[in-house]
Amino acid sequence: MTGSTRVRDAYLECERITREQARNFSYGIRLLPGPKRRALSAVYAFARRVDDIGDGDLPREEKLRRLAQARADVHAAGTGSSDPVLVALADAATRMPLPLAAFDELIDGCEADVRGARYRTFDELLHYCRCVAGSIGRLSLGVFGAQDRATAERRADALGVALQLTNILRDVREDQLNGRVYLPAEDLERFGVRLEPGDGLVEDRQRWASLIRFQAARAEQWYGEGMRLLPMLDRRSRACCASMAGIYHELLARIAADPAAALDQRTSLSGWRKAGVAARSLAGMAP
Repeated sequence: MTGSTRVRDAYLECERITREQARNFSYGIRLLPGPKRRALSAVYAFARRVDDIGDGDLPREEKLRRLAQARADVHAAGTGSSDPVLVALADAATRMPLPLAAFDELIDGCEADVRGARYRTFDELLHYCRCVAGSIGRLSLGVFGAQDRATAERRADALGVALQLTNILRDVREDQLNGRVYLPAEDLERFGVRLEPGDGLVEDRQRWASLIRFQAARAEQWYGEGMRLLPMLDRRSRACCASMAGIYHELLARIAADPAAALDQRTSLSGWRKAGVAARSLAGMAP
């Protein structure tokens, strides 16, 4: 197999992974031109690998071992690798300013998950959000491109935080059942809500609703800063980013409108609704 064939097949594999597993992000990624679509698919494919290790059923020590291996792999990524995801990442990094070291932060966050970290304050949670989502925002920016890189990175980081806060609210019940609680302890105490890992139920749904609306309002502030990234991007990158952010922003609105539902089931949008957000994002980004 020639080098060019290996790289082409590597990108095809990353695009397959993204198409089949990126339930929200794939709608935005499809709006990008080929080179950027392939590069962002490579970023997603490796990030998904890291997440799957952290969320899987392996024993804790084996998860930590595999995360350490993933860290070593991304640092050693090259187009001669036998791993198609690493081949695609390495090739993309030669064509675009991809800060591959940002994957270290993602892995740091996943290691915290595996160790069962809890967060006393919002500042502690914010650090976690910047690790697992702000890092992906900065990697995505490497694909999108922007002239004022420093300002764009701050806004990409903020948008990543907004999306992760939305994830936390969307998955709050599922995470609790899996032994994880992300909401800051100081906020739980402030609103008089008891939320412990396992199958414990929230007894006072009125207090729960107040807590979730407070968290949603906090996420809205991060969206406000993060969405300021959009005018800094080219048209197709702007449409991609607007689509991904728009889907999560709509999820947040639904959670805030019916906080009790988050205790009963995972809030989601239908496929046609996501496609509609993507279509509006592309249509609304004309120069």
